[in-house]
Amino acid sequence: MIKVTEATATAGALKRLSDEGVSIWLDDLSRKRIESGNLAELVATKHVVGVTTNPSIFQAAIGSGAGYEEQLSDLAARDVTVDEAVRMMTTADVRAAADVLRPVYDATGGRDGRVSIEVDPRLAHNTRATVAEAKQLAWLVDRPNVMIKIPATKAGLPAITEVIGLGISVNVTLIFSLERYREVMDAYLAGLEKAAKKGLDLATIHSVASFFVSRVDSEIDKRLTVLGTEQALALKGRAALANARLAYEAYEEVFSGERWTSLGDARANRQRPLWASTGVKDRAYKDTLYVDDLVAPGTVNTMPEATLNATADHGDITGDTVTGGYAQARADLAAVEALGISYDEVVRQLEDEGVAKFEVAWQDLLDAVTKSLNSKGVDAE
Repeated sequence: MIKVTEATATAGALKRLSDEGVSIWLDDLSRKRIESGNLAELVATKHVVGVTTNPSIFQAAIGSGAGYEEQLSDLAARDVTVDEAVRMMTTADVRAAADVLRPVYDATGGRDGRVSIEVDPRLAHNTRATVAEAKQLAWLVDRPNVMIKIPATKAGLPAITEVIGLGISVNVTLIFSLERYREVMDAYLAGLEKAAKKGLDLATIHSVASFFVSRVDSEIDKRLTVLGTEQALALKGRAALANARLAYEAYEEVFSGERWTSLGDARANRQRPLWASTGVKDRAYKDTLYVDDLVAPGTVNTMPEATLNATADHGDITGDTVTGGYAQARADLAAVEALGISYDEVVRQLEDEGVAKFEVAWQDLLDAVTKSLNSKGVDAE
């Protein structure tokens, strides 16, 4: 467990980040983290007010086996399928984490204190199945502070509308492009309009839009390095921040428009931008780059624990680092395009890779659980 000291209790940079209107969510979860009290401690000492999960996180947690032995034995005794076993374990963890964060949820009127769980990534291109899975996950977790993660694929967009229309809170994930982000916001507003027609209380519906950051730099930097010119190399590390800042500009525009005004008057909540993939991939960059330089009110920053600790230790939070940078952001992306690097091609590739990576992680998790169930003398099929 983390030793509580005056430094961790104060967590100066994290407090400043929170004071600037940024909600700090942890991008990790495991049964060990919950049962050891570590998650509660991060809430108490590191200003953590939410948790996000994904197939890779669960693959790492459950694949290790730590803390899951008894439940695996019980599941094996019942001769459940591997898919059911995985869902029973992941929803149990999310339910327990939601209970830890329930006081935050209550204190913030449902704005924070959220725990996200993702639909099966194999359903990313199936609208109907995604909606059905979202409903099932919400029922299985059975906590008001759960958020169901739906990928921002073409098939995911109508699913977002349908699920929001049912009154289920949604974390939209795997957003890379500005065009797709606008489509996500449109899907959310359409969902709120459906919910309103059903007479649902819009104040109880929340959503975040997970806009991925570091992966954009990883791909564009790679292409800039291949070009190798002085001009190209000078643009490294700038595209991801530019992309995110322009996403926030789009958010400001949509959630101040006429369509939003009528929903806001009905007590609807804005769909907050969430900065995802905030762990720096290139060691040449400061490890808090995607925290320090993406400070804006009404946002969420979901951090792996290493980034959370780095921010607490040496984060440089100097106020809003987003809203004054739109012109420079457009110039940076235009400069990348001028070198022959297609923005549309990059973001399309990143979306495809993002879905594929989660599918691989999910299959790895299924394989690990199958092995565990079989080792207990029960056929997992």
